[in-house]
Amino acid sequence: MKNILKYFLLSIFFMGFCFPYTHGQVRYSDRIFREDIKTMQIYRDGWNLSYPVIGLNTSEKLVLSFDLIGNNAEYFHYTLVHCDKDWNESGIFPSDYLTGYTEDETENYRPSFNTKAGYYNYRVVIPNDRMGIKLSGNYIIKVFPPGQPGSPVLTARFMVTEERAGINAVTRRPPPGEFFNTGQQVEINVNISKIPSRDPYNEFYTFILRNGSFNDAKENLKPEMVAGSELRYTSLSGSNIFYAGNEYRYFDTRSIKYTREFIRKIEYLGGRYHFFLLPSENREFKPYFYLKDFNGKYYVAIQDGRDMETEADYVYVYFTMPSANEIPGGKLYVAGAFNNWNFTPENRMMYNQDKGQYEGSMLLKQGYYNYEYLFLKEGAKGAAPSFFEGNHYETENDYLILVYYRNSRERYDRLVGSVVINSTRSGGN
Repeated sequence: MKNILKYFLLSIFFMGFCFPYTHGQVRYSDRIFREDIKTMQIYRDGWNLSYPVIGLNTSEKLVLSFDLIGNNAEYFHYTLVHCDKDWNESGIFPSDYLTGYTEDETENYRPSFNTKAGYYNYRVVIPNDRMGIKLSGNYIIKVFPPGQPGSPVLTARFMVTEERAGINAVTRRPPPGEFFNTGQQVEINVNISKIPSRDPYNEFYTFILRNGSFNDAKENLKPEMVAGSELRYTSLSGSNIFYAGNEYRYFDTRSIKYTREFIRKIEYLGGRYHFFLLPSENREFKPYFYLKDFNGKYYVAIQDGRDMETEADYVYVYFTMPSANEIPGGKLYVAGAFNNWNFTPENRMMYNQDKGQYEGSMLLKQGYYNYEYLFLKEGAKGAAPSFFEGNHYETENDYLILVYYRNSRERYDRLVGSVVINSTRSGGN
């Protein structure tokens, strides 16, 4: 009896050791866990305004870049975690989806040069000679102190696609109704002739992200019609209609000597530069006006210098939004790709009753920034532009479309197709 009990306990131990991850244990997001980590970016190598999607078994690579504020470098390690379509851990072994090392050092880091704020810039390129990727799907790159994988300093999402599904998509003005003047609908046809499927209605899942944001993403869409080897997503259910938002606001902090558009003044206080933006305009009920933007993105840059990554300084940027009253039932945030559209104390706008305005400030690296104001209602998970911004069907937006495939014979969600289309023109592949 003792031997049986001993065998049983050992079996449980080894099962727990060999299967440290359980499906659905952690839902990941783009997140920074330390206040001294700033400017986390992940993009396709060669284009820092791209979405973090690369092809499986291609020469494409991704770059993760971030800064550690301070005058002392730290050693970090990183690993890749395979996730399901909903960004939970897949529960498969790292050896199933990685080649080479399953953990490596962040060896490429350099100190800032000639800046008021000292920092170290870190850069990781994946895949690389020591860590390759074998499977398509969603991935997290997790950066952590050596020996502490359970205490990451940041996590960043990216996708690896097989490009086996052909995607053709267009955006249209919604039919007369609630979204006629304020929305955009995305119609999609997916060719799955290269993917053997017995039950396409239940084996394919489509996601749509507006400008790369997960806040108002359309998730786990099922085809409304299957015609031969084509999945069709139309507007019948309304599940593929977005609030269109407005063109993004912007500011330019590349120069510390000259005030540019929307910057009221620049001051040097307490060893840092402070950029005070002009009060923002309430655009909720204004007519649509086209502005060329980067669809919520930003890029690091300075007026004079050769190495933007290490010569750009960190400056304080001050935002104000006049409002006669504080809006009840939620909180106002300034958001964009610069903070991954997250809702944190750092980017929350606080209401100043005496001045009749919302106020906020952020420490940001010099560059050119797009941003918007988002009102997060109490109890809501995400927010779409509405208060202070307005929604217009004419707004120029990107839509990132992702098609996942999962059948009962496989243990993970495959990303079989992806495409980016723009609301001002047709797209597909």
